[in-house]
Amino acid sequence: MSYDFALVFNMAVHLRFPTAVLLLVCSGVLSFPVGQEKRDTTTCGYQSCHATKPTMLNVHLVPHTHDDVGWLKTVDQYFYGDRNDIQHAGVQYILDSVVDQLLKNPDRRFIYVETGFFYRWWKQQSSSMQQTVKQLVNEGRLEFANGGWCMSDEATTHYSAVIDQMTIGLRFLNETFGICGRPRVAWHIDPFGHAREHASIFAQMGYDGFFFGRLDYQDRNHRMKVKEQELLWRASDSLTPPMADLFTGILPNGYNPPEGFCWDQLCSDAPIRDDPDLEDYNVDDVVWRFLHAAKSQALVYKTNHIIMTMGSDFQYENANLWYKNLDKLIRYVNAQQTNGSNVNVLYSTPSCYLQELHRANLTWSLKTDDFFPYADNAHNFWTGYFTSRPALKRYERISNSNLQSCNQLEVLGGPVSRKGLFGLGDSETLRKAMAVAQHHDAVSGTEKQHVANDYAKRLAKGWQHCQVLVSNSLASLTGSSAERIYCDNLNVSVCPLTESSKKFSVSVYNPLGRTVAWPVRLPVNGTAYSVTDTRGKYVDCQVLPVSRATQEVRRNRGFASNELVFQVQAPPLGYSTYSVSLLKDQPSSTLLPHGAPTVIQNKFLQVTFDPDTGLMTSLTNLETKQTIKLTQNFYWYNASDGNNYESQQTSGAYIFRPNSSTPLMVNSKAKVESFQNSVVQEVRQWFAPWVSQVVRLYSDSKAVELEWTVGPVPVNDRQGKEVITRLDTSIKSSEFFYTDSNGREVLQRKKDFRPTWQLKQTEPIAGNYYPINSRAFIKDDMDQLTVVTDRSQGGGSIYNGSLEIMLHRRLLYDDYRGVGEALDEKSEIFPDGLVVRGRLLLSLERPASAADAHRPLAQEVVSQPLLSFTDGDLNQSTRLEFSGLQASLPPAVHLLTLSQWDKESVLLRLEHQFQSWESKVSSQPVTVNLQKLFSTLDVLGVSELNLSANQWKDEMRRFDWTPEKEEKPLPKTFEDLSVWEITLRPMEIRTFLLRVTFK
Repeated sequence: MSYDFALVFNMAVHLRFPTAVLLLVCSGVLSFPVGQEKRDTTTCGYQSCHATKPTMLNVHLVPHTHDDVGWLKTVDQYFYGDRNDIQHAGVQYILDSVVDQLLKNPDRRFIYVETGFFYRWWKQQSSSMQQTVKQLVNEGRLEFANGGWCMSDEATTHYSAVIDQMTIGLRFLNETFGICGRPRVAWHIDPFGHAREHASIFAQMGYDGFFFGRLDYQDRNHRMKVKEQELLWRASDSLTPPMADLFTGILPNGYNPPEGFCWDQLCSDAPIRDDPDLEDYNVDDVVWRFLHAAKSQALVYKTNHIIMTMGSDFQYENANLWYKNLDKLIRYVNAQQTNGSNVNVLYSTPSCYLQELHRANLTWSLKTDDFFPYADNAHNFWTGYFTSRPALKRYERISNSNLQSCNQLEVLGGPVSRKGLFGLGDSETLRKAMAVAQHHDAVSGTEKQHVANDYAKRLAKGWQHCQVLVSNSLASLTGSSAERIYCDNLNVSVCPLTESSKKFSVSVYNPLGRTVAWPVRLPVNGTAYSVTDTRGKYVDCQVLPVSRATQEVRRNRGFASNELVFQVQAPPLGYSTYSVSLLKDQPSSTLLPHGAPTVIQNKFLQVTFDPDTGLMTSLTNLETKQTIKLTQNFYWYNASDGNNYESQQTSGAYIFRPNSSTPLMVNSKAKVESFQNSVVQEVRQWFAPWVSQVVRLYSDSKAVELEWTVGPVPVNDRQGKEVITRLDTSIKSSEFFYTDSNGREVLQRKKDFRPTWQLKQTEPIAGNYYPINSRAFIKDDMDQLTVVTDRSQGGGSIYNGSLEIMLHRRLLYDDYRGVGEALDEKSEIFPDGLVVRGRLLLSLERPASAADAHRPLAQEVVSQPLLSFTDGDLNQSTRLEFSGLQASLPPAVHLLTLSQWDKESVLLRLEHQFQSWESKVSSQPVTVNLQKLFSTLDVLGVSELNLSANQWKDEMRRFDWTPEKEEKPLPKTFEDLSVWEITLRPMEIRTFLLRVTFK
């Protein structure tokens, strides 16, 4: 949620069932998802729509509320209506009031969106009230739109977390209301720009259409002129149309009612006064103004149907106000038809409106890019939130990785994982916390500070529940009852067990479907250790002193003076256990003089440095014999800090507006110290008291690691700052660069350019920033430099051969988009300002094979190994290694989801992680045998679902839409080799419900 300048100030203007599987279904071995039974007496969905008049302008009034699951208040405060001194909003009262009013008139309609809120409300209702609500849903009077646990952000979310949160919400609706609870329309009225991958996801989930409220003001003006505010979005360049095609509609007033027609208790518009014997009778005026608004809106849309959103943020707490006036509006406007009016007004829903557009049987303009960046005025680009609250963004990404490991171990460990040696564990708490965190005012970083704290607290609580589950599962798999310790602050060298113990073991769980090698860094106080692997073989390990930056940033949370560094390897969907023992004190590495070395190198890469400045000068791939010039440094943009909204837009949580196009360099030189040993070579760079970095090259790595530490950002000059790192190279990028969409498909970007309209660039920096969820790259014919990020960030290519990424923001003014406070993060640990640490991984490859490197690299960062520790000697009977798979998956295949669905079924998602054009080797179809997948599970039955797991795949039907200037493509049909051998094509995700037993 937030306020749009333009709107606020310009409102005037294939599931198949082969024989083997059928037998399983008929015998009761495989159950159908709840809610897929045949409807008997229900008239929901498209059957519940009111009749329209084909010769008239039909105005679809859509009563709705937009309920943020956290923004100015926490999710709990919003639900209960607490802290109304911050904002008057109480979701429970909205639902109470709406249900009451819907019962008073069968013509009335209402849509609800945020299942996370509805779930809370539903649990508190009596059985009789639940039956009443079910009847409203069955009759189509209460309809769910979107249906996810929240309305997710589209710039800063990872596709895996989006799919998860949608699945949770849609499953609840499916199991509670059956087919009538299934939304037909995706509804993202508030997110601040729209990602192509989201549209692809919605299409694969079976939605017939997608409506949103925000797009760039120049784009909107263009689309209004050419009547292209409704279009066909082709959301994948790899999936065969219409698999990822999604009809998309842009709402006329954001998500607010037309000016003058807001009848909520939060509004001040005059009610309809329809008694001519009383003062201020205004029916004629209201009707005239409404007819004018409807006809004006119809001029910029394509059909004789238009939609009006009658509601807004947290409205309908007293629904009687809205419905009483809407009843009158419909009655009096339609009465004018006897006087020649051609306007017909009706209660409606987004799906009913969509149905009429589909019935029009028109062709629609085709869009293949996305809706980033978003600006609501010439100097108001909403590109700051791509980076806002970078610590929360990283914590959300770590939590997603932990959740996937938790889900998998719940399956692999069996029922004992939920109730075992260490107590009751669950994955649901973290799953719901992660679902809430996908909200467009959560991971986006656009909430108040106390709300951000609440999101983090929920994630931490969920992880505590998962730790019990993981410990139970690993106890079962290893046969060891030893207590497991989890160290969540390893990034700042804090782990009490490893700091104090002379002998301990570390289990490395790998959530990926292939074997992974991973560097481990553990805080210790000794100077020499031995490390042995699962076969008792010694592993090369080295000890380095804790860096100066780490000593400062951990703030007395740990006391380790050194770090133990070694490489681990873990099998697919499994763990390996390493034993660590303190040996004796002795020097472990040599501190080299300032300015040295001029080069660090392993068998794959070479990085050179300028001995005078301490900065990088080149990067070489020794395998492909390619070298680029490469310099990297840190800069900041001074934020526009005017506090007069009408004269100068400020930078804030949403908006990035630097006061100059030229960033200021933190330092032209870095103080340097370096360490080189057989495991890792690292150059520690110190730019300023608030900016430092470690350049690392591990012995077996094909990527250079840049571990940056930024903060507290100084604001003694009362100047907000937006900190970037910039990589300048010899690559001839010709103003093009590339970013991922929600961590999945890659889109081409070009400086000062938009593919679908003629851009008038008014902000040369902010207007060229795009969301980077997991990677960005620049390339020419010979070289591609890819940067893999560890969280969502904003970035751009302002100069040819250059790539800049915003790391941290500290601002002193609000940007007037509703949050009402400056983005100036502090905490008990960092009272002087937040310190943030993160990693960038650099990969240099030939363009034709670059994806073969950056695709698996990005997955390793997103789904990182989970470490757990036990103190003392291992029991001799402990199982030191385990894999949940019979063999590694093919390189192109990623195991996206493995989670417990019910007592005897698991949900499995497999995806092809390459686009069709990006790899000669990997962009090919791949076949996987589901029966030969797992080592500990027998797969008895399989059924395929849609992406959100709320429909059988072969029963999923969507509206067909015809693009302009193109023959309608026929979908290609492919047959799997057998029911068990399924084929994945580039960018395809397939979802299965497996009936399993333990071997």
